[in-house]
Parts: sequence; C-alpha cells; structure tokens
Amino acid sequence: MTHPSDLLSRFVADLQYDDIPAPVLRRAEDLLLDCLGSIMAGASGRAVQSLARYARTMGPAGGPAENMVLRQGTSPVFAALSNAAAAHMVEQDDVHNGSVFHPGAVVVPPAIATAQTLGASGKALLTAMVAGYEAGIRIGEFLGRSHYTVFHTTGTAGTLAAAMATGKLLGLDAQRMRHALGSAGTQAAGLWEFLRDGADSKQLHTAQAAANGLMAAWLARDGFTGAARILEGPQGMAAGMSRDADPARLTDGLGTRWALLETSFKYHASCRHTHPAADALLAVVQQHGLSIDDIQSVTTHVHQGAIDVLGPVLEPATVHQSKFSMGTVLGLIAKHRRAGLQEFDAALSDPDIRAFLPRVAMRLDAEVDTAYPARWIGRVTVTTRQGQTLEGRVDTPKGDPDNTLSRAEIEDKVRRLGRYQDAVSARDIDALIDRVWHLADMPAIGAFLPAGA
Repeated sequence: MTHPSDLLSRFVADLQYDDIPAPVLRRAEDLLLDCLGSIMAGASGRAVQSLARYARTMGPAGGPAENMVLRQGTSPVFAALSNAAAAHMVEQDDVHNGSVFHPGAVVVPPAIATAQTLGASGKALLTAMVAGYEAGIRIGEFLGRSHYTVFHTTGTAGTLAAAMATGKLLGLDAQRMRHALGSAGTQAAGLWEFLRDGADSKQLHTAQAAANGLMAAWLARDGFTGAARILEGPQGMAAGMSRDADPARLTDGLGTRWALLETSFKYHASCRHTHPAADALLAVVQQHGLSIDDIQSVTTHVHQGAIDVLGPVLEPATVHQSKFSMGTVLGLIAKHRRAGLQEFDAALSDPDIRAFLPRVAMRLDAEVDTAYPARWIGRVTVTTRQGQTLEGRVDTPKGDPDNTLSRAEIEDKVRRLGRYQDAVSARDIDALIDRVWHLADMPAIGAFLPAGA
C-alpha cells in the first residue's frame, strides 16, 4: 500500500525545473522578492536581533550562507534561523488561505542558505521553493482547522516545508526525503499562547521551523532515519495535533494543482485575519468620506479562526501585539486609510487609536465561517455618530490571487520594506530586485545583499 507520505516525498524528490509551468516559476520569483522585502524590514526587530545575536554566538563568524540580519556569512543553519525570524517580524510575509500557513518565511530562508552553501543555481533555488510551497501547503491543509486553533501552522507544517525545500536542493531520493519528513515532523512545534502576553515566540516559531527543517534534510542526506508515517501514523502529527485531519489533502492534485499560485501577498502590515475586515472598512470610509471621529462602532463579521487568534489581544502592549488587535488595525484604517509599518509604530501612543479599541467588536458569521479557509470574506457593520448604519463587504481582499499584486506593486512594496528603519539603501534594493528577476539565468545565486552594511 502506498501511503500519502510516500507519494508526497516522491513528488518532491522527482520534481524538476522543466516540470514546473512558467507562470508558477514567475510567481515563485514574485514570492521570493516579497519574502526578501520582509527580511529586510524585519531585521531591526528586537526579537530578531536577539535571535541573530544568539546565532552569532553559537555559529561561525563566517561561512557560505548569508545572514541578512547581520549582513555577514555564517553556517546554513544559523543563516536560515536568523533570516526566517526576520521574515515573519513585520507581518508582511505571504500567506496561503486554505492552509492558513505562511510558506515564504519558512521555505525561502533555508532554501537560500542551502543553495548558497552548495553553490546551486537560480533554477535549483526556484525548484526547491516550489517543492517547499507545494508540500507545506498540503500539510497545512491536511492538519485542518482544529490544528490551527492551538498550533501555529507556520511553525508546525513549516518545519516540514523547510525540510522538503532543503531536501530538494540536496538531491534526496524519495526514501531519504521521507526520512527528512519524519525528522522534521517530530520537531514541529508552535503554540498560540504567546499572543496573550505579546511574547516573542512567533519569531522563534519561524526561526526554529527553518533551522530544524534544514537540519532534518541534511541529516537524511547522511542516512539519518525518520518516522515513515510522521503525518498520518497512529502516533504521528495528526494523531496528536488535529481532530479533523484529511490525508487526501496531502496528495491533492500533485503536479496538476499548483498550490503556490494560490498564495496571497499581504497588503496591510498585520495579521492576515484582520485584512478582510480592514478592506471592508476601507471601502466604507472611502465611499462615505468618514473620519475616525465619525465612527461610533464597528462590528466585524468574522470566521472562528479570527476569533481564536485575535480574541486574546484586548489591550495590545507592543507594536507586534497590536498587529493582532482588530481594534488597532481598523483604527488605523479609519484614521489613516492604511495600516503600514509607520502607522503601527505610532499606534500605541496615539490616543485616537486607543480610544477606538472598545468601539470594535468581532461577531462570528455563519456565511463567513463556512467559506473559510478557502475564502476570506470581509464584512463590517459601521454605526456613525450621526446614527447611520453602513455595511461594507469585500469578497476578495487585496493581495489574494484573484486580487493580486502586480510586479510593479510588489517592487513598490519591497522598496518600502527595504527602506524601513533605513535597513538597506535604495541602490541596493534596486540591485536586489534586478537580481531576483534574473535569478533563473544565474549558475550560482551568490549573496543577495552587500556584506557588512
């Protein structure tokens, strides 16, 4: 009997650049650039700097892999760890709706680190990215909605996605790829409890997912064995982490359905669960010319996942925690018509935003909840101080595949991210963008940013 884990491992092992349709490859380039933008913007984060200092202490002072936070070479494992922490810091990294999973933050860093260490080509890096996205998204879908209630899927499924991307670059055969899957799965972790305290764990989730997945693949290359049924076995991930796991999702349309194309870009610098309501409120305030002072209350009609993740954040105490506060996000939309990095930096000390928090409520909506996670519908009911009741609805939030960002918009986003906190010069950002657009022509990818800047 062939098990889903076998089929998934074989698909990743057998995948070749020429098997991948051109639109998938071009979108992989888009997602790579988007992730690099998030790494640049996230590099200055306090939690990211803490992890980078740990990497500098524990890792070598030089090496073939690029630590983009410290802008120096190091070992692949510590480059992956640091860069993955940065990628998830400012809440601008990509997301796949159906799996509720942020693939870029955990696939791109270990893939780049391994490719740089091996001297791999741009085509090899893109192939590894596609492998990691296709496997990781399906694993997230397999684990189901119940998993996401307690577990941060990007930390759990992300560990296996990182292993698959790394294993592809290492040339693992199907058997060793399955061993990598087993070793990654037994390390997979990430719990949502950190949100109640505004703790730094979210950066640790992506850092460890990238580093542990990379380790699992390199160990498999050396003959280290892992559980053959880590996903669907009687004591595997589904048994311990899910109540609605669906093994069929692991192999859904392998080679014909390219899940990477379903991945969304983040437009607002906040948790994706806030985006549908933010877009719906933006439509209302723009249509009716409302200011923040005109709004008496906002009721957001949401899916249960939004309540599970955002509900614990009632009084945000940190900038990062405020990105999981529906009240903060909608307050920024009402006041500034945007919820970007600079707006969030000022939000905690803004009396208008603080006063807006208790005027926002989340209400479970049957239609929205039934559509989720395949579709993330945004619905708001706005009551004005003049007594009006206004309805807003968005069926496709900005950044979703059916309302995606163009390459010009991605470039603009990356330039804004790269210039945040003066992380990277405008000239170096332009060079980075050009490098990504020509990646497929490169025999060896090399570094993406100048060292020591």
